[in-house]
Amino acid sequence: MALPIQSLNVARKLIDETTLQTRIAELGDTISSHYVDVDELVLIGILKGSFVFLSDLTRQITVPHMIEFLQVSSYGIGARESRGTINLNLDIQADLTDKHVLVVEDIIDSGNTLSFIVQHLRRYNPADVAICTLLDKPTRRKVHVDVDYVGFEIPDEFVVGYGIDADEQFRHLPYIASVDG
Repeated sequence: MALPIQSLNVARKLIDETTLQTRIAELGDTISSHYVDVDELVLIGILKGSFVFLSDLTRQITVPHMIEFLQVSSYGIGARESRGTINLNLDIQADLTDKHVLVVEDIIDSGNTLSFIVQHLRRYNPADVAICTLLDKPTRRKVHVDVDYVGFEIPDEFVVGYGIDADEQFRHLPYIASVDG
């Protein structure tokens, strides 16, 4: 049974604002270097959690790129664990044929959602599909997913902030924090 949001408290900062911004700048440099000779790069932000990360990351990527959004859901209201069923709520609008796609995700734990997303995007015949995640919980992985760019590996804790929510709360925090409750 999920705890009511009112009973959740920010326990501690895991990653402060300065550390986040420094790492995102590094990711932007690495991604820009990798795609320097690519004409058609498309960043696909996974809503809602990645919107803050994507916003900062796109300003750090110096090569031309488009932005698209995809929304999937696997968590129920108030849940800390995925239901296991993945629903596509919002699909992309762009033609991805022969384009280089970079999926931008907030957090990866089981890998189920990203595996679903990569399979879905490959139907559009892109040149390739790569993954960039702000946070990675490799100890929670149930499905293998090749992650090309990782901001931070974190322990198996429930986290919020910097776009990541608990029942639509805490997205506004400018840092990543663990919660208890």
